[in-house]
Amino acid sequence: MPGGRRVAAVTDARFDVAPGECLALIGESGCGKSVLASALLGLLPGNARTAGSALLGGLDLLTADERTLARTVRGRLIGLVPQSPAAHLTPVRTVRSQLEETVAALTATRGRAALRAAAEAAAERAAFPADHLDRHPHQLSGGLAQRAATALALVGDAPLLLADEPTTGLDRDLVDRTADELRRHVDEPGEGGRGRALLMITHDLAAAERIADRVAVMYAGRIVELADAAAFFGSPGPRHPYSRGLLQALPDRAFTPIPGMPPELGDLPDGCAFAARCDRATDACAAPPPPGTVACHHPHVPEDVRA
Repeated sequence: MPGGRRVAAVTDARFDVAPGECLALIGESGCGKSVLASALLGLLPGNARTAGSALLGGLDLLTADERTLARTVRGRLIGLVPQSPAAHLTPVRTVRSQLEETVAALTATRGRAALRAAAEAAAERAAFPADHLDRHPHQLSGGLAQRAATALALVGDAPLLLADEPTTGLDRDLVDRTADELRRHVDEPGEGGRGRALLMITHDLAAAERIADRVAVMYAGRIVELADAAAFFGSPGPRHPYSRGLLQALPDRAFTPIPGMPPELGDLPDGCAFAARCDRATDACAAPPPPGTVACHHPHVPEDVRA
């Protein structure tokens, strides 16, 4: 950053996503979720620095050059549903032409009629209405732009689908349909019978509960809890106080917001970043949390729940 200042946008992110699995990455805005997604696709700004590895098969995404990322990774190995779909659609071309171009680039489909049919089939998968295919992006609502981006992401039959807020701007019925289609993409074998995986970044905990196998909770640039989805949303529930606060803020639960605001990523405390907002914090929280699947000095345990 200017003046030599550094911001640790994502730190010690350790997780895996297996074929046939959906991992939901959740957390408040600004915690680093989309930065992590950009790192996997080689889309970080030029002043960003990365360390470690991100393996997709035998390919390290963090060290791959731009040619490899452009010709091998994006669209073919990783399909992306972007966070701001309207900004990713080409403004001077119709949705149909963009779908047909993507089908031609990522599949063996050839011929005008075949490309047209494949584009329409991709649109139907994402619940994009056929009578809107010949419209330009500025003629679409936010929800329609979201569905168009989802249709484009599914075309390449990529082994990893990275969906960054894929249900933004959709009503509840379309949220469920979109989530179910993403889940179907994971459950059905891809080309050659290979399995496919989904990393879904979302604020919509209901959508995460609907389709996720596991949940990773991110706070202030760190993954603070990694848990089985059934246990996380059901019993015994999450163990990290922040994770429990996210669930308790839902309207169908306690509808109680987490007090305070997340810290600035450029001014993180030496110890637990959540301590200032946590009702379980003690002097021990001035030190970094212990490593493991729950980054907390005082995690909830089943005995706490029964009490």
